[in-house]
Amino acid sequence: MKLRFLISLSPVALLVTSAWGAVSVQSPINGTVVGTSVNFTATSSTTCSKGVASMGVYIDNVLKYVGNGSGLNTNLILSPGSHHTVVEEWDSCGGATYTPIDVTVTTQTGVWMVSPANNSTVGPSVNYIATATTSACSKGVASMGIYINNKLTYVANGASLNTTLALGPGTVNTVVEEWDFCGGASYKPITVTVPNQTGVWVKSPMNNATTGTPVNFVATASTSTCSKGVASMGVYVNNQLNYVVNGASLNTDLTLTPGTYNTVVEEWDFCGGASFTPVKVTVGGNSFFNLQASGGWTGYGELPPAYNICTSCGPGITWSLAQGIKSPSITGNASQFNIGGTTPYADVLWTNPLIGDFSSQGMPDHNHTIIPNLHNFTYDLYFFGSNLELSQVLEFDINQYFNNMGFTWGNQCRIAGGHVWDVWDNINSKWVSTGLPCNPISNSWNHLTLQMQRTGDNHLLFHSIGLNGITTVIDRYDTPFSVPGWYGITVNYQMDGNYKQSPYVISVDKFSFTYW
Repeated sequence: MKLRFLISLSPVALLVTSAWGAVSVQSPINGTVVGTSVNFTATSSTTCSKGVASMGVYIDNVLKYVGNGSGLNTNLILSPGSHHTVVEEWDSCGGATYTPIDVTVTTQTGVWMVSPANNSTVGPSVNYIATATTSACSKGVASMGIYINNKLTYVANGASLNTTLALGPGTVNTVVEEWDFCGGASYKPITVTVPNQTGVWVKSPMNNATTGTPVNFVATASTSTCSKGVASMGVYVNNQLNYVVNGASLNTDLTLTPGTYNTVVEEWDFCGGASFTPVKVTVGGNSFFNLQASGGWTGYGELPPAYNICTSCGPGITWSLAQGIKSPSITGNASQFNIGGTTPYADVLWTNPLIGDFSSQGMPDHNHTIIPNLHNFTYDLYFFGSNLELSQVLEFDINQYFNNMGFTWGNQCRIAGGHVWDVWDNINSKWVSTGLPCNPISNSWNHLTLQMQRTGDNHLLFHSIGLNGITTVIDRYDTPFSVPGWYGITVNYQMDGNYKQSPYVISVDKFSFTYW
């Protein structure tokens, strides 16, 4: 393929165009020095009538990340030194364009800002993206924080942060600081100007993006015409109001079937005024719905210390499944998963083969043409427990097997175990803490959404966890393990017993799985 290059030396983007389209990279800036966690943000366009299919990031000629749609925003960990990176788009007509970006990763002490730029003009909703390194402390960076006008407003554990803060109109002095494990610190002052204006700023989804379901809507709003401020915000889907929340910010998941939607995020102020931002979004993929009521579920016991699965484990671990439950239920067709027994810390694993070998959904994939071409997965359900503190852990997994490779996107909410989300290390067979709090609510329906991906070079990407309307991007990569001779996609749900093996019941409803 022959390309025609047009190089723009703008400080905010390096643009490469072709007969098929263009890739505009906002972050990182070509030729800059960055920390080890590098934020890649880019958009793309194409003359292909079917649009942009996906985008990816190459690091030193190795594909490290792939995402559907015409927008890309992800963090990648790079080793110290110089790296040649490429952000590429692939359209639905077979064309592709790319933009090369060279960066140098440093190990020196410092805070490295991606966004916002110093002395820039921003909206009232400001996305702070930064990484930090230290050469003075062998233990590394402990945490990072943001000061707004000398007040500490936000803190994140680790050597990177990515958050959105609402700022009032005027000139705002902010400082992004890192603290290491040895008591040292460094910081970067950032001054921004927030104009006094009315508007709705939508962070997610990006306009013209392709996404799975549910769709995460994140937005903030301000008004300059009403001294009383913004009263509420809402989301319209194809001219129908689907969601409303009080206040000047919005973060919710909406379940949409595959197709293209014209959505509008709107704010209403206390004086009767309003403003809005239209967002066009395409929902891709296919879905299984109400899996909690489906056949195909098999339960296994797991007894400590080895936790090998067993189909009959005596009195040490007991379990049962009841389907068609009317109450508690959202749909009137919930399922209840029960755990009991006499052995402390014993577990119950429930699994359902959806596609491929032993498919419960009528998709056996005998020719092995479906499973190797699936890269994106959304696991979505509601769960209810009268006393969730009796649960040591609740675990939610996606598994993909093909070409002698196994991919397990394991996600567990440690409840009695510490109220933290962990993800599964496939190679070392252990749980890794994300540091993300997990606080489901007893006697209430809790909504969980997991978005996972298999990258183009066959790595696992733990993209995001959403619980009760708050979605957090993780973007942790992992490597598959060896599983000879198995072709399939399964979903798991697991309940772990506590130190007394207290019996408890979890109701599950509206369990869907989306794949593409």
